[in-house]
Amino acid sequence: MRFASVRGAKHRYYRQPRQDAARAAVHEATGSIAFAVADGVSSATNPELGAVEACRAAVDTLLHLLDRTQEPLDFRLVADHAAERLRQVARRRLGGREPDAAEVAGLYATTLVTGVVRPDSEGALADICRVADSGAWALDTASGRYESLFDAKSGSDAVVVSNEVTPLPYVPDVIEQAAIHLTSRQVLLVGTDGFGDPLGDGDGQVGTLFAAHLAEPTPPLWLAHLLDFSRETFDDDRTLLVIWPHDSAGRR
Repeated sequence: MRFASVRGAKHRYYRQPRQDAARAAVHEATGSIAFAVADGVSSATNPELGAVEACRAAVDTLLHLLDRTQEPLDFRLVADHAAERLRQVARRRLGGREPDAAEVAGLYATTLVTGVVRPDSEGALADICRVADSGAWALDTASGRYESLFDAKSGSDAVVVSNEVTPLPYVPDVIEQAAIHLTSRQVLLVGTDGFGDPLGDGDGQVGTLFAAHLAEPTPPLWLAHLLDFSRETFDDDRTLLVIWPHDSAGRR
């Protein structure tokens, strides 16, 4: 597993903090990886803190569920705990006063994509959920093609692309979920729209670049270097988490 998070050109220019965050942990008893990636919403006051806290809460909750060997994973509980963490942080900031959802969102609104990858005899099983528009993809290293695990922001024939999201602390009635069995030739990618938007359907230069370099596990700094590519009009923060499964013989 590797992940990297870099400031976009806009935030560098204005000397603002990166508003993305990522977190991951190994659950030693099951050999699983619990992970979370978040993209703080720029209209909030401190989205960078919201992203960090949402990731921390999500991974902590997933590790607790894995301890209990709960099947299937209760992703609503994960999202609720992440939203509650944002409320707790807002409550401390407001001197103990209980904030409403709009106040929490105004301070710490963030997207969240989170889940678990568990090993099995044929590769790995990935269970993922998301709130708002961060994404996840399965990269076939043989063909270089990307399979989006969630619906794209718009179809290829859309005239207007909407960037409107409903982030945490709001939890939707139906949590978007995805599950995939990863073979040894597939790689799981989880990222914010700073990566997903320039990736598109994966047929362009960005898709070709990452397909070529992610066929095998990369050194940590090299992933950060790759993620810091330049492409006109794409200046958002970028965060990408990558998991390579093993086959039954333990090979990549």
